Amino acid sequence: MLFLVTMIDMIGFGIIIPFLTYLVKDLAEAEGVVQVGLWVGLLMTSYSAAQFLFSPFWGSLSDRIGRRPVLMVGLVGNTVFFTAFGFSNTLLFALSMRFLAGVSNGNIAVARAYIGDVSTPAQLATRMGIIGAAFGLGFTIGPFIGGEFSSPAERWDFFVGTVFDTYPYLLPCVIASVLSAASLVLAFFKLPESVDTSVPRAKPDGSLPARAKATAGNALAMLKTSSIGAMIWVSMLFTFGFTVMHAVFILYTEMDVGLGGLAFSEQQNGRVFAMIGLLGILTQGALIGPLTRRFGTRRIIPGAIAMTGVGLVLLPYTTPSYVWLQMLAVCSMIAIGNGLFQPSSSTYLTRIARHEGYELGSVMGAQESLGAFARILGPLSGGLVWEWSYGGRFPFDYHTAFHLCGLLMFISALLTLRLPDLPPMVDASPADASSEGP
Repeated sequence: MLFLVTMIDMIGFGIIIPFLTYLVKDLAEAEGVVQVGLWVGLLMTSYSAAQFLFSPFWGSLSDRIGRRPVLMVGLVGNTVFFTAFGFSNTLLFALSMRFLAGVSNGNIAVARAYIGDVSTPAQLATRMGIIGAAFGLGFTIGPFIGGEFSSPAERWDFFVGTVFDTYPYLLPCVIASVLSAASLVLAFFKLPESVDTSVPRAKPDGSLPARAKATAGNALAMLKTSSIGAMIWVSMLFTFGFTVMHAVFILYTEMDVGLGGLAFSEQQNGRVFAMIGLLGILTQGALIGPLTRRFGTRRIIPGAIAMTGVGLVLLPYTTPSYVWLQMLAVCSMIAIGNGLFQPSSSTYLTRIARHEGYELGSVMGAQESLGAFARILGPLSGGLVWEWSYGGRFPFDYHTAFHLCGLLMFISALLTLRLPDLPPMVDASPADASSEGP
């Protein structure tokens, strides 16, 4: 069930990637806006900006009232705001819908805390890998739906003259909403609570802004700790570099071949991201457990960062002559590196939090909030760098944003030198967990 909740969350994040640049171009042309790269960055950033502000609140709230109700609130938000985004007829409306979707959704941090609640130390790597596989599957299905079902009236006569003709990007958003609604029903009947809510807990003091400020302060305080803070910094920089690519990838692939691009359609872009997602699923579902047992989480993290960084730098050097062969090679590096990093970083952070006596909900909320901050900076920086460098001369041209990805990954890899070794694993069951799986 938690697998499904996480997957639906990532479908909502990834569904707009294949068609976002085309949507922005359509709306920008109608409104006389010329800074397409900047608006692509803003649209990608708005969801993460809202999560940055509210994830610590949702994480702390889940420590008090339980994980289950918070996860369900996120699914309600997904169901409503996915469809609303499909009806976007102005850039500001699209921006507001993505922001509201992010406000309601703290599912990723809470799902990771749920895994920590019900897992023994020896189970963590494998179970985080399963959630990572859900993450990857959602990131596969989302862009695939977004690409394959965009502009349906241009491909199937059935949709000509319908609302899907008027709003060409509505259909993939409706499909995502239906999946989210189905997940909500299943969660209501099938998802057990992982926190003992019968234990009296202190009611939160102060207003919502005051509590949000307090939880944000907690997140910043964790950055200053030696072990948890070091891992959060590494994760932030990795996410920063990775999400720069989210903004500029399609700006690059949709360019004419004569200008250095690949002239891809929405469908081709969706298939590329689906390929990345499938490779990530194979990595997180089959490789992370054996590799962790062989090398240990601490050793996997820097290698995963380096592999991802090299792949991101090589992306804009893909040539039309051998595009799919080269794209497979480059995307394999990105997908495998990211697929190893995500569950490994979560496992490391969970074990360190337990060792040092932090509440998992607060730690994961802090990680997700600061990760969301990196996802704010990433697409926005990518859009700005693209606007500044597009049309220039090498090295300050359309390659520049991808070089920025590599630089951020390099710094992240260097910072792993500060990570302490993990304490020995003790395979004891959590106090509040039964033998339930994730």
